[in-house]
Amino acid sequence: MSKEPSTTQRNPIPLANWTEEKFEDRFSFGLRSGELLHRSQSEYQEITIVNTEFGETLLLDGAMMTASAVEHYYHEMLVHPALTTTPCIKKVLVIGGGDGGTVREVLRYPEVEQVTLVELDCEVVFACRKHLRSMAVPWDDDRLAVVYADGAEFVRNGATSEYDVILVDGADPVGPAAVLFSSGFYADCKRRLKPFGTLASQTESPIVMREDFLRIVRTMREHFGRALPVFGPMPIYPGGSWSWTIATDREQWDHTMDFNNRRMVLAEQTCKYYNRYIHRAAFAMPNDLMRELG
Repeated sequence: MSKEPSTTQRNPIPLANWTEEKFEDRFSFGLRSGELLHRSQSEYQEITIVNTEFGETLLLDGAMMTASAVEHYYHEMLVHPALTTTPCIKKVLVIGGGDGGTVREVLRYPEVEQVTLVELDCEVVFACRKHLRSMAVPWDDDRLAVVYADGAEFVRNGATSEYDVILVDGADPVGPAAVLFSSGFYADCKRRLKPFGTLASQTESPIVMREDFLRIVRTMREHFGRALPVFGPMPIYPGGSWSWTIATDREQWDHTMDFNNRRMVLAEQTCKYYNRYIHRAAFAMPNDLMRELG
């Protein structure tokens, strides 16, 4: 059990009106800001949480990760297209996602018996639990276990055929997070999935990070019989349009599914963005990407 780190907490102070992120010296994105809620330097990164136009906003090393007013676009699309179409969802593994939004969406389903969240940086979880309370993450749910470890190593060293669903809520494929988009990592994930299981991962912007997106989907297809991207908005990420990819070996996988799916009905009762119509439309692929991916 990791102990909560002692960090120097600052009293909320006004910022200079804007929180700005620069992406690869190609794009700049800013939000009008209010109070600084948290800033600390962990072993791995600088963690900042600030009030912005989109609510409490988490930045890691200056990059916007999540914001309470818009995070549902991302987390609902990572989780629900996979969980509504997987035969069994009793045991779920989440890699990354220390803000808790992904596990919150998973825990909406009574069928889920166990969720394991593997997050490298415990300080991210501690900061988000304290300052992103409006995200309403059920951290005390008995079904949730939080492990502070390297996600790739966790998957590599584990037993086979253990999980029904693996969700990868990783950062961009650069630096330490690059391994979460590698061929070896997907091979390890497949080994840890039960028969008919599902892997879902965020797969970057199909516009701003087009080559990364194409490479990641192709790599997933090297290991799974089917890997289909879904598309949706994410206002605080470069380009504003994002992708997630769902991979499985189920030959008869109906990704558009029955509109009377009982899990879909459950999800629609609580989700802000995701519903049966969004689900079906999200699998529609633009012509240029279709030509590239087939």
